[in-house]
Amino acid sequence: MQIDRLIRAIRALDNPSALGLDTRVEFVPEAFARPYRDAGGPAEAVRAFNFALLDGLKDLIPCVKVQAAYYELMGLPGLACMAETVAEARRLDYVVILDAKRGDIGATAEAYSGAYLAPEAPLAADFLTVNPYLGSDGVTPFVDDCRTSGRGIFVLVKTSNPSSGEFQDLTVGDGRALFEHVGAKVGEWGTGLIGAEGYSSVGAVVGATYPEQGARLRRRMPHTFFLLPGYGAQGASAKALAGCFDASGGGAVVAASRSLICAHRRAGTDDFVSAARDEALRMRAELNTALGQ
Repeated sequence: MQIDRLIRAIRALDNPSALGLDTRVEFVPEAFARPYRDAGGPAEAVRAFNFALLDGLKDLIPCVKVQAAYYELMGLPGLACMAETVAEARRLDYVVILDAKRGDIGATAEAYSGAYLAPEAPLAADFLTVNPYLGSDGVTPFVDDCRTSGRGIFVLVKTSNPSSGEFQDLTVGDGRALFEHVGAKVGEWGTGLIGAEGYSSVGAVVGATYPEQGARLRRRMPHTFFLLPGYGAQGASAKALAGCFDASGGGAVVAASRSLICAHRRAGTDDFVSAARDEALRMRAELNTALGQ
């Protein structure tokens, strides 16, 4: 099961973080981008940038999160770049999360899941983010493919954006917030898919920018692994999100995108790989200090 592989990879590198490849061509240093862009367009520059980061960070970071929107923005060359980036990350033994937030009615959900999660998926990723707004029949096809392929999903529960509370924090039924009802449903969907490490292949997206809600969910979802976006550029700190981890300092992975892929900008250098390595080491130390590791 990929959830066991993710947990073991985090343990092996002592690093509960994910490299977020939310890559735009303007993030790529101009001197590096120019020959690739001139030869093949912006997607070629992004591809070369991603590949260099993947190679340069493979001994530090266990997991990669690829945000589909930034590749779709570049059209068909961007989609090819996304597929190549996912394939290269998997070749280098990263655990790969494709952040595409898929979700639709049953038949269409089956098609989305078949593309990314099924045993013979043409665009295979280890995990896929899923939107549960349509209810169980929009999520069950993904869960079914997790069962047959060993891959996993991260279901949106409490997202990191400022307006997430407009819907997610509404009090529903028995006095719990809507995100808590969704969290309970995620736990149900994950029953029967718990791996050897004690966590289910059905995980939850929990925004690191809402640490109190995250800690509440952690207490109520003991077998659900969390993907925690919002660290770094969105303002979440390692100390604040420690409550989203379990008592042993496990159970979650923290996604950082711009703080890693744009570290060279803050450092004032074109050596983006070295700058990203420095930031990855700093982030790992900060997380492990906050978790008491």
